[in-house]
Amino acid sequence: YGLQQGGITVRAGVDLDPKCRYPFEENIHAKFHELSVRDLTGEQLQSMWSGQGLRLLAGCAPCQPFSSQRRGQEASTHEAWDLLLDFQRLAQETRPDFVTMENVTRLQNQSVFRSFVSALIDEGYYVDYRALYANEFGLPQRRRRLVLIASLHGPIHLPTPTHDRGDQVTVSQAIGQLPPLESGEASHTDLLHRARRLTDINIARIKASKPGGTWRDWPEALRASCHRRSTGQSFGSFYGVMSPNEPAPTITTEFYNYGSGRFGHPTQPRTITPREAAILQGFPKDYRFVPREDEAKFSVLGRMIGNAVPPIFGELIAQTIHNYKDEVQA
Repeated sequence: YGLQQGGITVRAGVDLDPKCRYPFEENIHAKFHELSVRDLTGEQLQSMWSGQGLRLLAGCAPCQPFSSQRRGQEASTHEAWDLLLDFQRLAQETRPDFVTMENVTRLQNQSVFRSFVSALIDEGYYVDYRALYANEFGLPQRRRRLVLIASLHGPIHLPTPTHDRGDQVTVSQAIGQLPPLESGEASHTDLLHRARRLTDINIARIKASKPGGTWRDWPEALRASCHRRSTGQSFGSFYGVMSPNEPAPTITTEFYNYGSGRFGHPTQPRTITPREAAILQGFPKDYRFVPREDEAKFSVLGRMIGNAVPPIFGELIAQTIHNYKDEVQA
């Protein structure tokens, strides 16, 4: 979506999750292929591009093998660890003008990423990659991600930040205008603006929380058993409430679960809704994730919204390519 908003013509998308078909085709109006990247061939990929213009291959291997949430587990033991090599294979088989990818920053320390970059260089690509902070480019969320761009036509570079600490977009600026909700309440006009129902004790915990604070701000009676154990002492952001005047923390697939992070609404005693999470990810207020007649399940929406590449990253890549294109075609 971000690439399209930045002026790139999106021809097709590939994903193994069938739930992605509806939002992709509904919002982007391009062909969706329900297919594993392991089974996608270079010939199939070639047929998805048109015969004219510069070609871009954009991808994002699953981040789970490299996530900090795995807490010391060896990345190479995860079944999705080597999917980046299939993306590499497709780049080698089709040699598009540009290649771009996004993932968690820990990936850059893995041998599979070093192999990927080396393979691109061997194919004649100029490669630039680094960690980008989305809040430094206008997203109301502190999301740090590894972004790579490569070109066959000469040196290319990722953009520099556009927002300093004083003008970053805050939570209240992003979602403050949405209708207020109680725990378990849903909007009558927006299927996604629906708050998960909380227990009475979790509502009390949110009310006792300070925005940006921790569970240590609660009275002793409200603290969970995990907080009293030594292993739980370091997880200060869990059961937290967002600060209204700062960018949001990283939105994960469990944003609707109060105990999974700092996902309490800053001014209302509830967790954020899927619509609020999508807006904090950079999607417009009318972005469609599920058909209106379907039940909007939190688990499905959480996976799609939390795993999404924020559109701002796609827009940055599109802007970089457009700024570069005149020189490439000269």
